[in-house]
Parts: sequence; structure tokens; C-alpha cells
Amino acid sequence: MAGRIRASDIEEVKRRTNLADLVGDYVTLKNAGIDSMKGLCPFHDERSPSFHVRPALGYYHCFGCGESGDAFTFLQRMDHLTFAESVERLAARIHYALTYEEGSFSREEGPNRARLLAANTAAAEFFVAQLAGAEAAPAREFLTQRGFDEAACERFGVGYAPRGWDGMTGHLRGLGYTPQELVQSGLASEGQRGAYDRFRGRIVWPIRDTSGQTLGFGARKLYDDDNGPKYLNTPESPVYHKSQVLYGLDLAKRAISRGKRAVVVEGYTDVMACHLAGVEAAVATCGTAFGKDHIAVLRRVMGDDSAAEVVFTFDPDEAGQKAALRAFSEEKRFTAQTYVAIAPEGFDPSDLRQHRGDEAVRELFTRKVPLFEFALRQSIARFDLNSVEGRVAALREAAPIIAQIKDPSLRPGYTRELARMLGSELAEVQQAVRAAERAPRGEQRGGRQAPGQPSEPTRSPEVGRGHPGPSGEPSPARRIGLSTLRNTPTTWLERDALMAMLQQGASVGAELLEQAVTAQVMDPDLRVVRDAIGAALPTLGAPTWWDAVLGAAPETHHGLIRELGMAPMPQRNPDQLAAYARDVVVSLLDRDLVELKRELLARHQRIGDSADPRARQIQQQLVALESARRSLRTE
Repeated sequence: MAGRIRASDIEEVKRRTNLADLVGDYVTLKNAGIDSMKGLCPFHDERSPSFHVRPALGYYHCFGCGESGDAFTFLQRMDHLTFAESVERLAARIHYALTYEEGSFSREEGPNRARLLAANTAAAEFFVAQLAGAEAAPAREFLTQRGFDEAACERFGVGYAPRGWDGMTGHLRGLGYTPQELVQSGLASEGQRGAYDRFRGRIVWPIRDTSGQTLGFGARKLYDDDNGPKYLNTPESPVYHKSQVLYGLDLAKRAISRGKRAVVVEGYTDVMACHLAGVEAAVATCGTAFGKDHIAVLRRVMGDDSAAEVVFTFDPDEAGQKAALRAFSEEKRFTAQTYVAIAPEGFDPSDLRQHRGDEAVRELFTRKVPLFEFALRQSIARFDLNSVEGRVAALREAAPIIAQIKDPSLRPGYTRELARMLGSELAEVQQAVRAAERAPRGEQRGGRQAPGQPSEPTRSPEVGRGHPGPSGEPSPARRIGLSTLRNTPTTWLERDALMAMLQQGASVGAELLEQAVTAQVMDPDLRVVRDAIGAALPTLGAPTWWDAVLGAAPETHHGLIRELGMAPMPQRNPDQLAAYARDVVVSLLDRDLVELKRELLARHQRIGDSADPRARQIQQQLVALESARRSLRTE
């Protein structure tokens, strides 16, 4: 058993890891100021970005749910790794050789994710090698007939699982993997005589995460004597969760992020056909319906842009109609516009490319229609509109769809269109739509909790603030206000800056505030206020601004927030108030930059050799830092 990873190696791996690049494999990040990037939080569902990354400091923080940490904690949370596994993953990412020391260190109990992922990678290589063998001739013929040559198969990692019971199992056991690991990874099944191959006599596609790691496989049967399902996927495992993965996302993520468009198709060959035809934003679900977890994955890659597009393809049969209605039921989770593209003659994208060519696949997605329009037509298609009963039933089915259209300006037009389609009086349809708009859509959130917030406050869990003490019993909550803050120059600056942000937020401006809520705040109570302001930023300037700030903070700090919002500011001249507010907020940011400069200088000193490329990079960062400080003051 390997010992403890040397502490100096852990520090070196952390120092060499670019946190923005790592997080960028999971979340689309945008510049948000000096040494700050932001995107949609991968740890909770949110509509406005509140997840901030500070690459130079190697630190991230979400102002919505409170998650924070470094590169190691990010991987631990995202991929459910142990600390040691996260260090090993990052070390492999930067090609750094770790040193292990002898000691009593042992891994946490449970499956070793790194081993399971490595087993999947070895299996993928085995399947690819088998595709070139004599037994795989039917698989190659199947792929060739559908327009996938050797280069296409290599691009997507397509392989072949031999028909024997233990070809892959025997190969991986020879590499040192245990039967238990193969069963845990979903590569093998457990029988009376031990582990045997799960995939046999099938074409195999590797299913990868956004960083390119193989999590599982999808396999299509080839032979008539195979009594299994047409498609067989890896079962749920410690590394594979079908509701959270999209096939092809590792290849499509850059096109999706760059073009602000995602194309969701229904099969592995459809993804291949789209990419080969030039539609490189195509992905597919893996043996399950498209759901809210898939939406969360796409939104993190795409970002929240109202001009972005998600285009679905569905088969024109009954199953496809149900899939469309399921997708529409989750449509409001998207900020992007949603559409449906239906191929002619019932072709899916793979068939379309095979029979009509690449141009036909590209044209398919130019003939898209809004998802709600498609769902509306599908919802009434199964009713007999020639009878009164059929028209009434169709109206009941269709009215909620119109009521759920995100853009209210479109509802009147589609209400008239529905009346025309049903042959009903417009007033009757309008009444049904209004009734559907008033109807509750599931349980409403209680209280004044901000969207995306955890049900219980997670910030400042200090004993003596209503949180459990050593005995496990809640301690009496003490009053938190301006009089309880520490009386130090550091706290004075933080207090005055937060007062300015709360009272003069509109004058300070959204752009500067977005930077300010990422600044370091030493006082733990004021830090809670800073986080609440950060979570409430989307409502800046609106009448609900105060309610949003209060709703984003625990009740223990509502009094402090109100005092900060009501206390007189040092600048009494109304004409100078906006300038003062901006200046004190800039001072808070400047303090952060000074600290960052100190850290960079210390790193430069530790390197010693000025000719070292890392030293030159730090010098460039220092120059940029000074430029940013001057820019802040000038503005």
C-alpha cells in the first residue's frame, strides 16, 4: 500500500494547477474583474452566476450556496474523490510525479475511484484494439454501412466487445485489476463462477466526462442470438451516473461554449453523424430521458445567455412525442431558447446523413421550431377535434403549455393559434389559459429564501450564534450589530465599504460591485453580509434589492444588515456621496490587490532564478496587477 503523499508535492501540485483551467472543464467562466472569473455554480441550481474563481490565489467561492475551496476540494466535490485521489488526478493532469512516504496513511473506506476510472480507460483501449480483429468484421461492416470510417471510429473511441465470457475481464485482471473492482466499475457482472464480461458481442462507445475521462460505456448488440436489449449501458456506479452525463460532451463542450448552442440528439450514432457533418455541438443522453440534471450540466458549459439555443431532435413516433413533452416540462430551467428539429421522412440524424449527406444534417437544424410550439401541436394531436369532448380535452391539455411560455408577449399570439387549431371561441381559450396561469405549479418556496439557497443557513457556524455548542444543544443567539464589530482599522474599512455597497449600490455600479463582493473580508460577521450582497446582485436597483439581501442572509445577521443600511455615512455632502461610495469600495479592492502583490512577490522570491519561466510569468502578473490598481483609481 502506498504511503502518504509528500506534503511538498501536494503544495507543488496545487501551485502548478491553473484553477481556472480546471474549473473550466466543468463550468463556462467569464471575466468578472481583476483576477476574478465567474460562472454558474456546479454545486447548486441557480439562474444567475454567483460562482467566482480567483486563479492567482487558487481559490473559488459561491455567493449563492457558500461552497468554497481550492483545486483539491473542487475535484473532491465534483467527482466525489478522496483528498489523495484528487491530488493524484491533478498530478496526472500536469504530468507531475508524486513521491510517497512510508507511514500509517490509508485511504478512506469504499471503492477507489481512481482505480475504477483507470479500469474504464484500460477497457476502452481493449475494446478499440478488438475492433481491428477478425471477429469484429460484422461490427466494422455495421459502422461502414452507416458512413463511419476508421478515422471516425478513432475520433469517438468506438470499439468492439468480443463474444466470449471473459475476454475483457481476463485482460484487465492481467493488468492487476481485481474482480471486485471490475464489478464495481460496471465492466463485469457477478455470477456463480465469478466475474464475467458485461458487454459481449457488441459495438461499444466510451462515455466520458467533460475532462475526457471514461466513466462508462454504451453498447449496441450485433447478433440475432443476443437476447439482451438493443442498447446496454454501464449500470450506476461510483463513477457513472446516467442522469448526469451526456455522450459526446467532451468533444462538444468547446463548440457549445463558443457558439452558445447545444444540440441534443437521441443516440450515439446520431452524435457521430452530427459532428462529422459539422454540427459539433451535438450530445446525447445515455439510456435515460433528458432531465433536470442534464440541463444543469449544459447550463454550466453554455452559461446563462438568453440568446443561447438548445435544439432537440425527437423521433416522430409516440415515444418521441412523450420525450418532447417531458423536455418541455423542464424547459423553464433554461435561460436559453429551446427548439425542436424534426428530420424529414422520420429519419434520425444518422439515417439522414447516410441517405442525404452532410448538408442535409446541417439544414435540419436551420428548420427548427420553438419547443413550446412543437409541444402544443403534439399535445392536441391525440384528441378527436371533431367532437366537443375531444376539443374540451385538448384545450385542458394545451392551455397549461401556453401558460408556461417564458416570454409573456408570445402567449396572446399562441392563444389565438390554439383557438384556430381547435376551432373554438377565442374567449373560451383565453379563459382556459388565464386559469392555467393562476394555477400553482408545484409547491412554492416558503419564507423569503433566495433562489438557489440551501434550506438552512450554512455561513458563520460559530458557537454562540444559535448553532449547536459542544453539548449539541443550540446556544442562545447573541445580537449581532455595528456595536459588536471589532474596533480595528481593518474592520472600519470593511464596514464602510459594505455600507456604501448597501446604501449606494446603484451609484457604485454593478460592474464594480461584482468585483467588490469577491474581495477578502476579515470580520466573520461582515463576511456574511458581503456574501448576501453577492447573492442578491441580480436585483441591484430593483425595489426588491433589500428583501433579496436579507433573504440571502441568515436571520442572525438581519439586524446588522439593517444597521449598515441605515447608519449615516461619513460623507455628508450629497453631491460627493456617489464619489465617496465608489472610492471606499475601490479601497477595499485595492487592499486585496496589495495582498495579492505580496503573495506574488513571495512566490517570485521562492523561485530565486529570474531566468526561470515561472519567474517571468510572475513578473508579467505583477505588471498587470499594477496596471489594474492604477485603472481602479483612475476610474
